[in-house]
Amino acid sequence: MRRVGKETDTMTDHTHPFDATAREFVLPGAAPGETTPSTCCGGRGETNAPSCCAPVAADAPAWRRVDWLLWGSGGIIALAYLAGFVLPHDAPLGLGVFTHGVQEMMNLMWWGILVGMLAVGLIDRVPREFVIGIIGRDQGAKSLVRAVAAGVLLDLCNHGVLMVGAKLYERGASLGQVFAFLIASPWNSLSLTIIIGVLMGWGWMAVFLVASLAIALLAGLVVEALERAGRVKPNPNRVDLPADFHVWREAKAGLRATRYDMAFARDVARRSLTASRMVLRWLFFGVVLAALIQATVPTEIFATWFGATLLGLFTTLIAATIIEVCSEGSVPLAADLMTRAQAPGNAFTFLMAGAATDYTEILVLREVTGRLKAALLLPLLTVPQVVAIGWALNAAG
Repeated sequence: MRRVGKETDTMTDHTHPFDATAREFVLPGAAPGETTPSTCCGGRGETNAPSCCAPVAADAPAWRRVDWLLWGSGGIIALAYLAGFVLPHDAPLGLGVFTHGVQEMMNLMWWGILVGMLAVGLIDRVPREFVIGIIGRDQGAKSLVRAVAAGVLLDLCNHGVLMVGAKLYERGASLGQVFAFLIASPWNSLSLTIIIGVLMGWGWMAVFLVASLAIALLAGLVVEALERAGRVKPNPNRVDLPADFHVWREAKAGLRATRYDMAFARDVARRSLTASRMVLRWLFFGVVLAALIQATVPTEIFATWFGATLLGLFTTLIAATIIEVCSEGSVPLAADLMTRAQAPGNAFTFLMAGAATDYTEILVLREVTGRLKAALLLPLLTVPQVVAIGWALNAAG
């Protein structure tokens, strides 16, 4: 495929962009052969990732190599699901409500989880560098649309997306493109979009999707306008891809070269399991947490504090800012806001607040850009939009 190196723009043909064993698409400024293993978190194995994405060393004790969040949450769900067939709904200590809540959510979600895992496995065959490399080719509305599309395409948690966003900035993407990518990414991945449709309804899923993409595009446009006006410093790492790099030509060639046989099916199945691991661990945790809230917080109190009012909207925003739950875990909680509190705007706000107010995200942006003002632009531009749309959805819902 076409290789873009730091010292030369010469092209070679011996490596194909869609070769599962030789992913050698090189971003501008990267040395030949530098690749990024595909993970849900989007980072290299040695990267110091945030809490939900941090890799465990190979020589760590056996108990540390166990994914306790995945297996613990999954085990609780399995036991609760089976217990739901035995326990009545009014069982003591809220156990009946908890077990039946788990049953109801899993009965709704199971097929969406499987479809999402399949989508993740197929997407994982596309080199992430290939997607990232085309985002920063130019500036303007088209480049922002590409950044948003990449955010939707890549199945990343809201901490993992930070690593990819940081890499985008280091490779020359503008701050507006990085903002658009970060805002679009956390729950707009294909797998979580399907889960949202299953839990909240496809109509609300479409409304949430369009609203979040509009926020991402508008925030990106404002940042690029501020950059042109001299209010925001341009990215010093700016490097454009060669003009003769044709994305669709490379993509078509990759699709033609792919053999759709049993080896392909096994590879997709393997990738579906490994690439979905981070999504599943937090999704399962979110199911347990949502069922626990159903069992311990009466509907009347829940509707009072998190209902479709301005108080409920701001309470939701504060809770989403404080609670450091990965985006996958926030989906079942948002569904609870939708169903029990009857507040679609609060559900949207809870989902979007992870991208708009996450303090980890702000700190990482400050570290990458070297400018606190640039990092603070993210909540300043997005929170008012999120609150306004959340209020409008509550009023309309």
